Amino acid sequence: MVHSVDLSHDLAGFAANTRFSDLPPQAVEAAKKSILDTLGVMLGASGMEPAVRPIIELLTDAGGKEEARILGFGGRIPATAAAFANGTLAHGLDFDSQTPWGAHPDSSLVPALLALAERKGDVTGKELITAVAIGQELFIRLRCNVGWRMDWNLSSVVGVYSGVAACGSLLGLNVGQIAHSMGIASLNAGGTMEQIFGTGSELRGLYAGFIAQNCVNAALLAQKGMLGMANLFEGEAGVFKVYFNGEYNREKMLENLGSEFLSAGMTYKYWPAVGNAHTYIHAALELARENPIKIEDIETVRVYVGDFAERMSQPLKKRKAPETLMDARFSLPFLVAFALVKGRMGISDFSTDTLKDQQILALANRIEPIADPAYNWNLKLPAGKIEIVTSDGRLIERLGSDVPGTPERPMTWEELQQKFSDCAEASIQPVPLENVKKVQDLVMALEACTEITQVLELVR
Repeated sequence: MVHSVDLSHDLAGFAANTRFSDLPPQAVEAAKKSILDTLGVMLGASGMEPAVRPIIELLTDAGGKEEARILGFGGRIPATAAAFANGTLAHGLDFDSQTPWGAHPDSSLVPALLALAERKGDVTGKELITAVAIGQELFIRLRCNVGWRMDWNLSSVVGVYSGVAACGSLLGLNVGQIAHSMGIASLNAGGTMEQIFGTGSELRGLYAGFIAQNCVNAALLAQKGMLGMANLFEGEAGVFKVYFNGEYNREKMLENLGSEFLSAGMTYKYWPAVGNAHTYIHAALELARENPIKIEDIETVRVYVGDFAERMSQPLKKRKAPETLMDARFSLPFLVAFALVKGRMGISDFSTDTLKDQQILALANRIEPIADPAYNWNLKLPAGKIEIVTSDGRLIERLGSDVPGTPERPMTWEELQQKFSDCAEASIQPVPLENVKKVQDLVMALEACTEITQVLELVR
């Protein structure tokens, strides 16, 4: 069906016209949790992920107008550069939030909005919450209703549009300007899943930085009067036809938009690893807790993998002995071995020394992936099944269901505060304990905050 107005204008209308008073309590809470969570993982990455250093060095060396700060490292740089730096930090540990269907809106969305908030000034907590809720909602509706084949990186390809719409809301742009900003952002929207599936790369965190930078640039250009394109999504060579072979569900994208907020289901990670591995990590941790087994008595560990999890297991030799922390966080054999050996997986446990842990490496070498389409990723993230065969012939199995951090078992404020504390302590410049508590209190009551930089001043 041909529509007289491109979908981009409908989405822009939602972004331009949504106010804090329109948000249900669940969407407000999800936005606040995402802000605290993203602040935390940015701080943690500054101290725990070496791959972010070249980006920080490049941007600080370039300098420029001091508009917004780099989390953890300190110093102020232009807002677009700060969005790039902080976006890279936000996804650097793969510890950032995600939707229940996978993919990551917040690691690009929150850094972009914080950079703009500092540049603009006088941004209230309500305005920031509203912009985050808008970005999350549009991301989810785009992510769940396109014909994806694990080819394009959805966090990049749809995240630029939801992110720039949220930036437009924060800047107070009108419907036309936000629609134009989405068109401008499309010129720098891409990235394939090969950055995820391949080994030896440090690009996993970097893509969120590029999205955040793109969103800030596009919103500011639209504010200055630059025009986008009229048929961004549904044109002859629009986004849906080019990226998704024309497969999308317009009706579902717009269904109850503005009255129903799916963002209430945002999930927050307990462990600093790719979200698709969390069911397996949970299964391994629970199996070890319920059945005390000596690691040396484990003969084989079978992990049942669907399409995506199989990619986390191949090439098997490299996955069993990852060379970088980013590869380790995506390696199913390594992560399962880590969980069984350590019985935990905190941010401070995941260091370069972990890559050389002989007990973990030895157990990873005894892990056997078993292909099973029952565990394919069909929109909802699948459960993970693990079997342990002991040297005396026992068979112990566990399914990774009811995983902490999922909608079935959501992370509480208390648990999220503890995660933030752990990340703040791991920062390259650890945040003083009194400031940690102040940030937690401010974000929990963020709707009462009159100037968002009050929060950022405490974690600089």
